[in-house]
Amino acid sequence: MKYDFLIVGAGLYGAVFARLATDAGKKCLVIEKRNHPGGNIYCENIDGINVHKYGAHIFHTSNEEVWEFVNRYVRFNRYTNCPVAKAPDGKMYNLPFNMNTFCKLWGVETPVEAEAKLEEQRREAKEKMAADGVAEPRNLEEQALTLIGRDVYELLIKHYTEKQWGRPCTELPAYIIRRLPVRLVFDNNYFNDLYQGIPEGGYNKLIDALLEGVEVRLDTDYLADRANFDSLAEHIIYTGPIDEYFDFKLGNLQWRTVRFETEKLENPNYQGNAVINYTAGDVPYTRIIEHKHFEMFGQAVYDNPLTVISREYSTEWTPGMEPYYPVNDSRNNELIEKYRELAEELKPRVFFGGRLGTYTYLDMDKVIAKVLADFKEIMA
Repeated sequence: MKYDFLIVGAGLYGAVFARLATDAGKKCLVIEKRNHPGGNIYCENIDGINVHKYGAHIFHTSNEEVWEFVNRYVRFNRYTNCPVAKAPDGKMYNLPFNMNTFCKLWGVETPVEAEAKLEEQRREAKEKMAADGVAEPRNLEEQALTLIGRDVYELLIKHYTEKQWGRPCTELPAYIIRRLPVRLVFDNNYFNDLYQGIPEGGYNKLIDALLEGVEVRLDTDYLADRANFDSLAEHIIYTGPIDEYFDFKLGNLQWRTVRFETEKLENPNYQGNAVINYTAGDVPYTRIIEHKHFEMFGQAVYDNPLTVISREYSTEWTPGMEPYYPVNDSRNNELIEKYRELAEELKPRVFFGGRLGTYTYLDMDKVIAKVLADFKEIMA
């Protein structure tokens, strides 16, 4: 066979695996269905602005090994994710829910006052559930009300979540929101991780460095010529949709997808922040991303007289659309377990990885950590 590894997909999982294998002296072929590498972290440069073509990607981690790994290939800037929400009342609130949020919403000034207000509303929600004979939250709405109370739920959670998932909160499972962050500090940093930033020059710099010296074929569909590609390598690392690999013989896994409306504007600073969520139900998009704020700070924002924004619309996925988020309801959870059993039977010849290959939503640092672990397992 010509190659040690055939890697199907040039996204983050595939690129990291190719780098590790190449550095270990293995010969790799990476094939990618799209016309560019990088998967969903690919950036398109528009008038000097790196546009996150498939949605905002902010690298954050507390994993020292992962942080040291990515910093071998690219420097990271100081970007800190501090999203803002425009609520149905027309006001702007900081996310995640913190003292700045509660101060603006209720006029409280201390953590003790904020906690008292939160506890009052939590108690009301629990008392209502008890009156209805309900012991534990049955859905996302009841769960959210017991965690954060009605004011925050109605303003900042309900409509945004329903737009994201395309169904009422009363029909969504409670576990989706069981870890709702509430911080009684004046800190707008969305993440608690030790490290955070954006690669200087955009994510393409990272992907290009990971794939340096690796043979990559773009516009290449593995499943259209599977037998031929399989004959080329001893091992296959597959990062496409797992159900598609098995010809959907157990049924289709369901996804949510995102549609983007991207627009270049003659305005150096459209919204003053990289991410603004729109939590009102009558606003059709979930958020607006202003891409220049990921890498331009201070005067640099105004040095470029143009800006690029993307409006995000969450929709149901249908075949032919790009899958984004797995739908982790009982039906899909049962189905993916069956597909995973089929995947296990193909080891060590075929190994499934990445978001699509495992039907798992993964932050970028978790993807890299998984590759590092998977590579050790495969090479053992």
